[in-house]
Amino acid sequence: MVQVVGHRGAAALEPENTLRSFRRAIELGVDYVECDVRLTKDRRLVVMHDETVDRTTNGRGTVRELTFDEVRALDAGKGERVPTLEEVLETVRGKVLLQIELKGPRTAAPTIGTVRTMGMTREVMFVSFDLGRLRQVKRADPSLPTASLFGRPGSAACPRSIAVGADAISVFYKNLTWGLVEEAHRLGLKVAAWSPDEGAEWRAMIALGVDALATNRPDGLVAMLRRER
Repeated sequence: MVQVVGHRGAAALEPENTLRSFRRAIELGVDYVECDVRLTKDRRLVVMHDETVDRTTNGRGTVRELTFDEVRALDAGKGERVPTLEEVLETVRGKVLLQIELKGPRTAAPTIGTVRTMGMTREVMFVSFDLGRLRQVKRADPSLPTASLFGRPGSAACPRSIAVGADAISVFYKNLTWGLVEEAHRLGLKVAAWSPDEGAEWRAMIALGVDALATNRPDGLVAMLRRER
């Protein structure tokens, strides 16, 4: 059966990339939750999708130009604070797997270090649009699973993913085709579609043969899959 990935937790239901959102996704029965990591000015890893804090908090500014304490003081929605990677790892430990998207430069090494320190290398997949970051992960430890991200994959998406040692490819659902899924599977790559959020979209991706769906509405997807078993 297709795996369910809670995109930024349960982003359509709770403030994205917060512990509240990750806990909600876990309660709903996902297989993975997905988060994004960035470095603060003082080189602390925080979980934040955008380059700035403007959209998802009550603050303003670029993450890399704010200190950890400045980011931590912000309200990320419903009184939630911007979590650290350590907090997210502890939240998912032993419950679901975690996809960590490496955002911004110099995130690969400290993220790998944090995962190792917490003894969770078998519970994490590293993902990125920047294939150089995935190469860094594989150089550090070839056993760490990785997935390449693409909005518009292009004809070389699979070969490029293979070249950096990726184990999977994740594509924006509107740009995913049966041909790309078939090519990826032939080359030994798992395939995920990201951001389908409605029943017709989920069914269309499942019909293409994807292995996983990353959705902002894990409540609806989990319920549909349970009904249709």
